[in-house]
Amino acid sequence: MSGMGAGMLKLDKLVKTYNTGDQALKSVELEIPKGQVLALIGPSGAGKSTLIRCINRLVEPTSGQVYLDGVELTGLGAGALRRERCRMGMIFQEYALVERLTVMENVLSGRLGYVGFWRSLFRKFPQGDVDSAYRLLDRVGLLPMADKRADELSGGQRQRVGICRALIQDPALLLVDEPTASLDPKTSRQIMRLIVELCTERGLAAIINIHDVELAKMFVQRVVGLESGAIVFDGKPEDLTPDMLTHIYGEEDWEATIETVDDDEDDAEAST
Repeated sequence: MSGMGAGMLKLDKLVKTYNTGDQALKSVELEIPKGQVLALIGPSGAGKSTLIRCINRLVEPTSGQVYLDGVELTGLGAGALRRERCRMGMIFQEYALVERLTVMENVLSGRLGYVGFWRSLFRKFPQGDVDSAYRLLDRVGLLPMADKRADELSGGQRQRVGICRALIQDPALLLVDEPTASLDPKTSRQIMRLIVELCTERGLAAIINIHDVELAKMFVQRVVGLESGAIVFDGKPEDLTPDMLTHIYGEEDWEATIETVDDDEDDAEAST
């Protein structure tokens, strides 16, 4: 793969216009170095989810380019795009697990892009993949749950399974879409801490679309604010002044995005 060491994501004049004429993204330019965790904030309808989905082409950009380690994703055909998508782990707000499958099977589904069709059909995964899945589940505190069905888990546990499924792809980049929106404040903190720790351990770049401004400021190195499809802030969390937040969120009360947590919250890192 070209330039694996760079670990760089680059968006060049990325535009998404829907058939209705609505412009979800307006010439977005962004670069993310290897290992950096970036939070994407902004009001509903600002284009945050569209931006994340344009990167892996779950949504097709109208114009502009996306580069991952020097490979232009926007120009790839179906087969090459499938291969590159393996290098982009996605974590969803609604977990996107297969309810009737076990935790282990859900995690291993992250390897489907790498194993052959017949192997995946009969769920015959290489032993190395199985070992990796056990290590990841152990790392996120879910090893005892490996054989439980996904529909037996709490929201926080489901999100941890989603994290493992993304990481077992051995991605260069994590795309994280509202990972805490369905979780209580304490669990939200645990999940954000876990994602950032895992990115640090693995040298992973990540974009986290997040609605909770204070949670973003607590954990990430860089914040990008989107408003009406355009970047209106790109800087350190401490530079997000009340005036800047009002600029990003407009008439929407940005303080309403804050979820309070008791100070004695989550040091115990419970497996909720």
